[in-house]
Amino acid sequence: MLWEAVAYAVIGLATALVATYLLPARFPRTPLVLTTGPAAALAGGLVAHTIFGGGRLEMTAPGALVVSIALLSLLARPGRPSPLA
Repeated sequence: MLWEAVAYAVIGLATALVATYLLPARFPRTPLVLTTGPAAALAGGLVAHTIFGGGRLEMTAPGALVVSIALLSLLARPGRPSPLA
């Protein structure tokens, strides 16, 4: 379980780093993003671990990734308004 938790945290940190690198204007608070990503992935990984059971990283890692992306999207600032709006 410890190695799975480390894997989830690495997945969340990688997700947060990619988000801040690709969309720096939408994620201006980098420390908040870099802590939310791993925390969200740990939570998602724990839920997936509970559902699918231990030792199934191929099934629990996507769960951690999805939860990390979902919670990071809540931190994104809106972009410029559309001229059509």
